[in-house]
Amino acid sequence: MRLSDLDLRELLSFDPRGGVLRFAGRRALILDAVALGILRKELIETVGLSVARGVLTRFGYVHGWRSAEAMRSAFPWDDENEWRIAGGRLHMLQGLVVFDPVVSGDAKDAPLAEAIWRESYEAEQHNVHFGRSEDPVCWSLCGFASGWLSHVHGREILCFEDRCAGCGDAECHVVGKPREEWGEEVTASIPYYASECLESAAGKLIETLRRTEKALKRERRELARAVGVAEDPSGMIVRSEAMRKVLELARRVAKVETTVLVTGESGVGKERVARLIHDESPRSAGPFMAINCGAVSETLLESELFGHAKGSFTGAIHDRVGLFEGAGGGTLFLDEVGELTPTMQVKILRALQEREIRRLGENKSRAIDVRVLAATNKNLGAEVTGGRFREDLYYRLRVIELVIPPLRERKEDILALARASIVRTAKRLNRKAVGFTPAAAERLLAHPWPGNVRELENVIERAVVLCDDTLVGVEQLPSEILAAAVPSLGAGVVMPLEHVERRYILAVLEANGGNRTKTAVDLRIGAATLYRKLKAYGVSVSQ
Repeated sequence: MRLSDLDLRELLSFDPRGGVLRFAGRRALILDAVALGILRKELIETVGLSVARGVLTRFGYVHGWRSAEAMRSAFPWDDENEWRIAGGRLHMLQGLVVFDPVVSGDAKDAPLAEAIWRESYEAEQHNVHFGRSEDPVCWSLCGFASGWLSHVHGREILCFEDRCAGCGDAECHVVGKPREEWGEEVTASIPYYASECLESAAGKLIETLRRTEKALKRERRELARAVGVAEDPSGMIVRSEAMRKVLELARRVAKVETTVLVTGESGVGKERVARLIHDESPRSAGPFMAINCGAVSETLLESELFGHAKGSFTGAIHDRVGLFEGAGGGTLFLDEVGELTPTMQVKILRALQEREIRRLGENKSRAIDVRVLAATNKNLGAEVTGGRFREDLYYRLRVIELVIPPLRERKEDILALARASIVRTAKRLNRKAVGFTPAAAERLLAHPWPGNVRELENVIERAVVLCDDTLVGVEQLPSEILAAAVPSLGAGVVMPLEHVERRYILAVLEANGGNRTKTAVDLRIGAATLYRKLKAYGVSVSQ
């Protein structure tokens, strides 16, 4: 056997009906380059560039070593040197890259191996997902070359690129040398070839997760102490009985594999409750993926949920996995499900009933394993009556319904949530605010909070930014909070005169933009009297 005798038609054997494929007598697999590209993308986004490079380099190294071993035993070689240099041709026969060896002659400083690579699948896929790179990206290909050469030469040979198509170069240029001959220019890259690299990366990930978990537990304890409530494992701040019942029911239904519809006004925390259900469910180890159904167009939403095949529409340059598949083994949260168009309602209903989906541009169905949670701020019952929402989908989603009360109906939670928010915000913005003056706290309690928890968090962030003291006062609150109407008097309702006076004085002060002199004139009281009252209300009297 000679190098020129290697022919793909002879190396690859298979049954046309399908089944086991063999390459050089050993079982082989046909892998889609796009799938490998997506795996590369998800590795980088999930565990970082360094860990992803270590995984792919080590995979390539083992692949190259195993291929050299298989080729050595599969054929009787006429010349041992032919086997040693067969790795490049095997690279091409397997569809990984187009290989052109560089012949350096007998020069003393010539490397052990040198080649030009064209049409690198790895550079191609990296460019598709990340664009041009600053450093070479053919990690598994260099790993393959290193594994092959190390096996055939019986010592550690490492290959590195000094030009790469992933960096914008016209072609890739790779050089292979014994490890001891490499200088400082590749010192930082050598550890990627060692199996210890993966162990080190795994260790770093575990340590990072442990630190994050400890930080989250510490933050939950700090928030619980700040608001004076018992620490909840979910990290949610709850004092009201109504909200406690919601969380209790959420934990009960989390254990049962069924769809849940979470309803409530915008900003009440529907996604937080959905995430709690996921975290308390048997699927907690799987992914939690969420999408706002009202934030994207129908065509884009269909692609996001079900995925698409390459070429199914303009711009579909590769296959894409949808959220129904991507959330496999976990939970898919469909937020604002009441915004779905009639067409999308039909398709989602089918997916829920049949437990399978069909990607855009494909005519085959794929089984899915995902739990679906949905949420809406609309009255879906009224939407069904009005013919805007399918009745069958409504009942399919509403096996269990969790109704989250608005913030104005659970006033016990307002100050607790506000205090938790001020602690988190002050820490993030490096401010010193830790609480509220009595007057500011009263204003927070009097406001109806039409935007619920989301509005409350925005108000607190604004106040923390404006506050230069440890306590947030009324002057740091926005006008809509200060303008909260005094409750109308009904039968049996009496408000102490001092409360009425305080609200009126603070409202006039706000209307005058905090100008105390003008406020005293308008109220027809002395400046000293106004200052004394403001001090009693907890309002700063310094100019």
